[in-house]
Amino acid sequence: MKIVVLSGSIVGSKTKIAMEKTVDILKQSFPSHDIQLLDLAEYTIEFSDGRNYFEYEGDTKYITERVMAADAIIIGTPVFQASIPATLKNIFDLLPVNAFRDKVVSSVVTAGTQKHYLIVEQQLKPILSYMKAHIVPTFVFIEEKDFLRKEIVNDDVLFRLERLVEDTVLTVEAFEAIRKRKDEEYDF
Repeated sequence: MKIVVLSGSIVGSKTKIAMEKTVDILKQSFPSHDIQLLDLAEYTIEFSDGRNYFEYEGDTKYITERVMAADAIIIGTPVFQASIPATLKNIFDLLPVNAFRDKVVSSVVTAGTQKHYLIVEQQLKPILSYMKAHIVPTFVFIEEKDFLRKEIVNDDVLFRLERLVEDTVLTVEAFEAIRKRKDEEYDF
């Protein structure tokens, strides 16, 4: 199973810390899976101009091809100005409308305050749904107070990250079993 963990911002450290922890949990719980962290801060991504994702070059092509090849994507996003960052939205804009068909997508959100809790429900999930993702219903919301010295110190957050990782992988396996059963119904 190919799992992409996407840290969807080019500034700040909390989302990257959360996504690195997510990768650690994935590698510990599911060592046989192909797990890749894509931190957008480490790449130079072009703005979407309407071309097909495979027509771009360099980092833009690399990121979009990795996302398109994944079976599961765990998106990490901070909340800036009560919204997802433009860098993450640009990734969605670079991809085709059906980019997440047959893919499982889950979310980890970092924010300075609990007031931004519904950003996932109001902004991120509608985009993912439009792009045909199988969305893991729960997500992990991490506040400023859950970090100390560049580490997550809230045990409940760590537990929820473990659960999100497990739910993501199990959802991929469930949809694979459903697709396999449907394919077996055909005689060719």
